[in-house]
Amino acid sequence: MTTATANQKLKRALIVIDVQNEYFTGNMLIEYPDPQVSLRNIGRAMDAAKEAGVPVLVVQHSAPENSPIFARGSQSWQLHEVVASRHADHRIEKNMASVFTGTDAAAWLQKNAITTVSVVGYMTHNCNASTIYEAAHNGYAVEVLTDASGALPYANAAGFASAEEIHRIYSVVFHSSFAAVTGTDEWIKAVQAGTPIAKSNVLESHLAGRQHRDGENTTQ
Repeated sequence: MTTATANQKLKRALIVIDVQNEYFTGNMLIEYPDPQVSLRNIGRAMDAAKEAGVPVLVVQHSAPENSPIFARGSQSWQLHEVVASRHADHRIEKNMASVFTGTDAAAWLQKNAITTVSVVGYMTHNCNASTIYEAAHNGYAVEVLTDASGALPYANAAGFASAEEIHRIYSVVFHSSFAAVTGTDEWIKAVQAGTPIAKSNVLESHLAGRQHRDGENTTQ
């Protein structure tokens, strides 16, 4: 991939990741934020992108037809109506977490001279995270609409994490270096104004974290 460079003019693309029925009526139910809220915000972001001339890339995850999740051709595999009923400039299928793996996403972004990718959809910690990291590593500015994405709970040999914990912690990590984490309202305003959204950095986030921790300790 040819990397985006810092001196290029800001040009966004909205990447809508895996907004499929699986997450609403299948075996992988999104819990946090409220999926009805995130769905509504995904629709709002897509509408705002179309109005502002921001290209929209819609991504659909596919698994083999005998898979218990995302089985290609199944009802759960279908895009949710919120996304299926809206305009997309380009659509891709993927079978790995990152939207870049095994697809033409990188070529499409390059063809459209995109410098900033804005991410909505599911899941925060899986396909979103993989896409965010790869995009950041390849020189793109990245934005994440935290109220237009979501997570679900996990438990395994390593322990338990609620959907809220997963979403919150990944959002904090994203904003520390990889992506500007923002709300849909703020993102729409930035799109309309043609302005970037700032993120933090690792040191600043760490120092603020220490200050927050020490402040909590002194009040206990």
